[in-house]
Amino acid sequence: QVQLVESGGGLVQAGGSLKLSCVVSGRTVSTYPMAWFRQAPGKDREFVASINWNGSGVRYRESVRGRFTISRVDARNSVYLQMNSLNVEDTAIYLCATSDRPYGGTLPADFGSWGQGTQVTVSS
Repeated sequence: QVQLVESGGGLVQAGGSLKLSCVVSGRTVSTYPMAWFRQAPGKDREFVASINWNGSGVRYRESVRGRFTISRVDARNSVYLQMNSLNVEDTAIYLCATSDRPYGGTLPADFGSWGQGTQVTVSS
Protein backbone atom coordinates (compact mmCIF):
# COMPACT_ATOMS: atom_id res chain seq x y z
CA GLN A 1 0.00 0.00 0.00
CA VAL A 2 1.36 3.37 -1.06
CA GLN A 3 1.34 6.10 1.56
CA LEU A 4 2.36 9.73 1.12
CA VAL A 5 2.76 12.14 4.02
CA GLU A 6 3.23 15.85 3.40
CA SER A 7 4.64 18.41 5.79
CA GLY A 8 6.12 21.88 5.78
CA GLY A 9 3.07 24.02 5.20
CA GLY A 10 2.23 27.06 7.27
CA LEU A 11 1.50 30.76 7.31
CA VAL A 12 3.92 33.06 5.50
CA GLN A 13 3.88 36.65 4.35
CA ALA A 14 3.81 37.51 0.68
CA GLY A 15 7.29 37.34 -0.76
CA GLY A 16 8.34 34.64 1.69
CA SER A 17 9.37 31.03 1.17
CA LEU A 18 8.35 27.56 2.30
CA LYS A 19 9.66 24.10 1.57
CA LEU A 20 7.19 21.23 1.46
CA SER A 21 8.20 17.62 2.00
CA CYS A 22 6.51 14.39 0.96
CA VAL A 23 7.71 11.14 2.49
CA VAL A 24 6.65 8.07 0.54
CA SER A 25 6.28 4.47 1.70
CA GLY A 26 5.22 1.43 -0.27
CA ARG A 27 6.77 2.77 -3.47
CA THR A 28 10.23 3.87 -4.54
CA VAL A 29 10.13 7.48 -5.73
CA SER A 30 12.92 6.87 -8.23
CA THR A 31 10.75 4.45 -10.22
CA TYR A 32 7.46 6.35 -10.55
CA PRO A 33 6.42 9.89 -11.49
CA MET A 34 5.78 12.19 -8.54
CA ALA A 35 3.85 15.44 -8.49
CA TRP A 36 2.53 18.28 -6.40
CA PHE A 37 -1.01 19.57 -6.81
CA ARG A 38 -2.89 22.25 -4.91
CA GLN A 39 -6.50 22.99 -4.15
CA ALA A 40 -7.86 26.30 -2.96
CA PRO A 41 -11.31 26.62 -1.32
CA GLY A 42 -14.06 26.38 -3.92
CA LYS A 43 -11.63 25.65 -6.73
CA ASP A 44 -10.61 22.56 -8.65
CA ARG A 45 -7.45 20.68 -7.81
CA GLU A 46 -4.68 21.97 -10.07
CA PHE A 47 -1.28 20.75 -11.16
CA VAL A 48 1.75 22.52 -9.71
CA ALA A 49 4.85 20.49 -10.60
CA SER A 50 6.00 17.00 -11.44
CA ILE A 51 9.18 14.98 -11.81
CA ASN A 52 9.56 11.79 -13.81
CA TRP A 53 10.99 8.54 -12.55
CA ASN A 54 14.33 9.27 -14.18
CA GLY A 55 14.50 12.78 -12.71
CA SER A 56 14.94 14.46 -16.06
CA GLY A 57 11.35 15.25 -16.94
CA VAL A 58 10.37 18.20 -14.76
CA ARG A 59 7.24 20.23 -15.45
CA TYR A 60 5.72 23.28 -13.79
CA ARG A 61 2.51 25.17 -13.85
CA GLU A 62 3.16 28.40 -15.74
CA SER A 63 2.25 30.63 -12.78
CA VAL A 64 4.88 29.01 -10.53
CA ARG A 65 7.69 28.57 -13.03
CA GLY A 66 10.82 30.32 -11.80
CA ARG A 67 9.48 30.52 -8.23
CA PHE A 68 8.92 26.85 -7.31
CA THR A 69 11.36 23.96 -7.58
CA ILE A 70 10.48 20.27 -7.34
CA SER A 71 13.21 17.88 -6.26
CA ARG A 72 13.69 14.34 -5.08
CA VAL A 73 16.05 12.67 -2.61
CA ASP A 74 16.08 8.98 -3.39
CA ALA A 75 17.91 8.01 -0.20
CA ARG A 76 15.05 9.50 1.80
CA ASN A 77 12.38 8.26 -0.61
CA SER A 78 11.04 11.80 -0.52
CA VAL A 79 9.95 14.58 -2.83
CA TYR A 80 10.17 18.28 -2.06
CA LEU A 81 8.68 21.54 -3.29
CA GLN A 82 10.70 24.68 -2.63
CA MET A 83 8.41 27.69 -2.95
CA ASN A 84 9.87 31.18 -3.20
CA SER A 85 8.33 34.60 -3.78
CA LEU A 86 5.00 33.35 -2.54
CA ASN A 87 1.91 35.43 -3.20
CA VAL A 88 -1.66 35.36 -1.95
CA GLU A 89 -2.79 33.38 -4.98
CA ASP A 90 -0.57 30.48 -3.87
CA THR A 91 -2.76 29.92 -0.80
CA ALA A 92 -4.11 26.36 -0.95
CA ILE A 93 -3.81 22.84 0.37
CA TYR A 94 -0.80 21.27 -1.32
CA LEU A 95 -0.96 17.55 -2.05
CA CYS A 96 1.70 15.09 -3.08
CA ALA A 97 0.78 12.38 -5.59
CA THR A 98 2.28 9.48 -7.48
CA SER A 99 1.28 7.96 -10.80
CA ASP A 100 1.25 4.44 -12.17
CA ARG A 101 1.72 5.84 -15.67
CA PRO A 102 5.32 5.86 -16.93
CA TYR A 103 5.36 9.61 -17.53
CA GLY A 104 2.62 10.78 -15.16
CA GLY A 105 0.62 13.68 -16.45
CA THR A 106 -0.85 16.99 -15.32
CA LEU A 107 -4.39 15.96 -14.49
CA PRO A 108 -5.52 14.65 -11.09
CA ALA A 109 -6.91 11.57 -12.87
CA ASP A 110 -3.36 10.71 -14.01
CA PHE A 111 -2.35 10.08 -10.39
CA GLY A 112 -3.70 7.21 -8.32
CA SER A 113 -2.19 7.73 -4.87
CA TRP A 114 -2.42 10.90 -2.80
CA GLY A 115 -1.36 12.30 0.52
CA GLN A 116 -3.67 14.17 2.87
CA GLY A 117 -2.15 17.54 2.04
CA THR A 118 -0.54 20.40 3.91
CA GLN A 119 -2.01 23.88 4.20
CA VAL A 120 -0.12 26.85 2.80
CA THR A 121 -1.47 30.29 3.64
CA VAL A 122 0.12 33.44 2.24
CA SER A 123 -0.86 36.73 3.83
CA SER A 124 -0.64 40.11 2.13
